[in-house]
Amino acid sequence: MHTTDSIVLSGLSFGFDPLGPPLLDGLNATIPPGRTGVVGRNGTGKTTLLRLLSGELRPTAGHLETPGAVIRLRQDLLQRPEATVAELLGIDHVLGALRAIEAGSLEQTDYDTVGQDWDVEARAIALLARRVPSLHADGVLDRTAATLSGGELMLTAMCGLELAGGAVALLDEPTNNLDARSREALHQAVREWDGTLLVVSHDVTLLNLVDSILELHEGRLTLHGGNFDAYQEHLAAEQAAAEQAVRAAEQKLRTERRERDHVQTAMARREQKSRKDYVNKRAPRITMKSWAEKSEKVRAAENIKAAEKVAEAAAAVGAAEERVRADRSIRVDIVDPGAARGRRLAELVGTNRTVHVTGGDRIGLVGDNGVGKTSLVRHLLHPLEPRHTPAAGRLLTTRYGHLDQRLELDDAATVLEVVRRAAPERQPQEVRGALARFLLRGEAVDRTVATLSGGERFRVALARLLLADPPPELLILDEPTNNLDLDSVGQLVDALRSYRGGLLVISHDQHLLARLELDQVVELDRTGALTEHGAP
Repeated sequence: MHTTDSIVLSGLSFGFDPLGPPLLDGLNATIPPGRTGVVGRNGTGKTTLLRLLSGELRPTAGHLETPGAVIRLRQDLLQRPEATVAELLGIDHVLGALRAIEAGSLEQTDYDTVGQDWDVEARAIALLARRVPSLHADGVLDRTAATLSGGELMLTAMCGLELAGGAVALLDEPTNNLDARSREALHQAVREWDGTLLVVSHDVTLLNLVDSILELHEGRLTLHGGNFDAYQEHLAAEQAAAEQAVRAAEQKLRTERRERDHVQTAMARREQKSRKDYVNKRAPRITMKSWAEKSEKVRAAENIKAAEKVAEAAAAVGAAEERVRADRSIRVDIVDPGAARGRRLAELVGTNRTVHVTGGDRIGLVGDNGVGKTSLVRHLLHPLEPRHTPAAGRLLTTRYGHLDQRLELDDAATVLEVVRRAAPERQPQEVRGALARFLLRGEAVDRTVATLSGGERFRVALARLLLADPPPELLILDEPTNNLDLDSVGQLVDALRSYRGGLLVISHDQHLLARLELDQVVELDRTGALTEHGAP
């Protein structure tokens, strides 16, 4: 029985390997009712936390308390093409029992299954009509997932959460693979959500709809009031104060070290004077011996006190530095492939016009789910394969790089080997130095790709493109921010600011497109027509 409207975590720990260190260790938090965004770097355990809250996993230590039933949006929606809309809504078993009763069944199990949900079919159809108008048609509950767009699939699953009526709903990266129209519909559903909602996302627009931000950082949970923008402002102010504290602590340490040096210098002078007095016999030897013993005790006490002050100042520096977060910004040297501005690198051939991608152009390709954006890019890269879209692509340069959401790399190779294959003439030490600017340092460079975290793998894929020799004249990015944490999205933007070649980005992420400072956005529709728009 719950005793609070909040979610309470007390000493919560979990590890997949009972012999290894836990992934989550001793988490404590009180999450209030309302909408909460969950943020943190890839690999910190955000999804695992949601699985613990939903009961899918059991904690290895500690406990958690929720205000009632917890429902979680399924993550395998795209892997269940045969599932019906009724299954996606979670009402298929109730509908089955209703139809059995309508056919004359007197089985108690059918009545128990229906419970109080005699009107569930009408409520489901009405909810779909409101949330997913494109599905408002007869027989909608029997349609399969394979016939729905990605947006329709996600919104239908959200309707299932509403019908389930749990006290707490959990969403994990719900806007991945959604087009702009579907994202807005999901955002609206979140705005109108009545109850407690936790959402893991890198969608800044979505995170700005929440009431609080729960950050998982270095094994600790911290709750920040307000939306994502407020959280960012708080974090920036906190880090500025932490950096100022480090500078003040470092100044104190320098002062104490100088004072210690002064003490030791004064002690050395007094000792030298004592030896001189002893040689000159300025007093009886027994008296000078007594003076020397007292002086030695004083010097020892002064030396210990000075050393303690230095140690305390050094500890204060260490404590202050712990509050400063490690540098997470990629710093990439300017990458200029030398392709003259205006020189054609690729063509996007629509049914109504051709869009030229030239040296220095930064173009975004957008469109609803299912119109063929990825197919167009695939035809651009593999023109001999069958084409699955009315639009076509033509690549006019052999120097190009492609980054997609799968981040395909040789798992058996080391980071250094992967990047050197793209730049075989570069010396290993030169490559190591360049990788450090991608936040890949020390032993990480010699690890195999299979052992990397998602964020590290992303940075290796990016480094392989931008450190290639010769550098690519054209970069093609296909939904690059799917499954990236917010740090990695920022690192992608930072890196691309240093790239001077042609850029073609396929993305539904309007926040990313705005940050990339594009020259224009090209929209593809279902007929294969291309429409050119100005910069976002």
